[in-house]
Amino acid sequence: MTPSPHPVPPRVSSADQPTSAPHREWLTRERERLWAFGSGSADPGGGFAWLDADGRPERGRPVETWVTCRMTHVAALEVLAGRTDAEEVLDHGVRALETTLRDPEHDGWYAAVGPSGPVTTEKRAYEHAFVLLAAAGTRTAGHPRGGSLLDEAQRVFEQRFWSEAEGMVVEVWDRPWSALEEYRGANANMHSVEALLAVHDVTGSAIALEQATRIAQRLVHEVARAHGWLMPEHFTPDWQPLLDYNREEPAHPFRPYGATVGHLLEWSRLALHLRRAHGESAPMWLLDDARSLFDTAVRVGWNVDGAEGFVYTVDFAGTPVVRTRLHWVLAEGIAAACALWAATGEQQYVDWYARWWDHAERLFIDRERGSWRHELDPDNRPASTVWQGKPDIYHAYQAALLPELGEITSFAGALSRR
Repeated sequence: MTPSPHPVPPRVSSADQPTSAPHREWLTRERERLWAFGSGSADPGGGFAWLDADGRPERGRPVETWVTCRMTHVAALEVLAGRTDAEEVLDHGVRALETTLRDPEHDGWYAAVGPSGPVTTEKRAYEHAFVLLAAAGTRTAGHPRGGSLLDEAQRVFEQRFWSEAEGMVVEVWDRPWSALEEYRGANANMHSVEALLAVHDVTGSAIALEQATRIAQRLVHEVARAHGWLMPEHFTPDWQPLLDYNREEPAHPFRPYGATVGHLLEWSRLALHLRRAHGESAPMWLLDDARSLFDTAVRVGWNVDGAEGFVYTVDFAGTPVVRTRLHWVLAEGIAAACALWAATGEQQYVDWYARWWDHAERLFIDRERGSWRHELDPDNRPASTVWQGKPDIYHAYQAALLPELGEITSFAGALSRR
């Protein structure tokens, strides 16, 4: 039998094997495979298109700012890793953020733009967090306009989304910044932490680190802890949890009802990145809370409904609500296990890491059509009820990169120093 050119990752069975040479070689090939798929999404009209299950751009869909920013972020990481052909892709993303997706009249960035102009004109914290993340990576990768893009992204973030009184990020403005939605969300704040850590890591900004810490302390150490680590996602303007929010639309891709299992894992990883940023002065709770979030995600999310895999959401008693399996949840589980192993050296995290890569290889990684299957149904068959197509390589790419970097504050900062 001819061996597969992309074998299953070598079984990780001891504490030093996530960084062993055979496994790192496999991870490199996985990143190359993901990059080959995702880099084909550059849209001639600007930005990066939504890709279908075969990697074909869906030209009838608008260009989403969050997709463009995530691809720009990955392009910056590829440039930092030494891939010169990623420079053109990075420049394509920068130009889209300077022109196609930018609001020249009212400032900031549209959420989505079609051939005739913006189709979603509101200004969202979620998208602007990814603009900030992409800009930080672009500057670090040495793009000639990366510094000016980061300056602009920081200015908009500070003036429009950061609330000093709340110590948090507000959510959605209308186009002229005259009306603010009476809703606060954990998701946009989580990605703001990710972006602020990147800004701190590549510029040394003490303000960015303080802001990231304030958000994490409130949402992780206070809110999630008070709810048995099942973090509420939705809040009133004075940050009171809305536990029944979207009960009638539980599978919403951005604002689902209940607790989102993948976000518990993502917050676990980000708490460890924040701990790394603080160094010896890091609060003790960051590691303790990262463990608790991870343990809770495993307890309520993994193999809990009679089938293998992570469910998407649970209610606040820990009962599964949306049993769909999403690729990004598994990718964040792999990354969180890797981060906890790097921080503690404990075997249990290596075991989870190995188990989840095996699960990814068997069920999610698509060797025939490319990238990862973005969604499986509760019986682990390909589905498209929450997500259609394969628009995003960001989560999977980072899961395949983190083992090479060890303990980090941000991916761009770690690669620049390597």
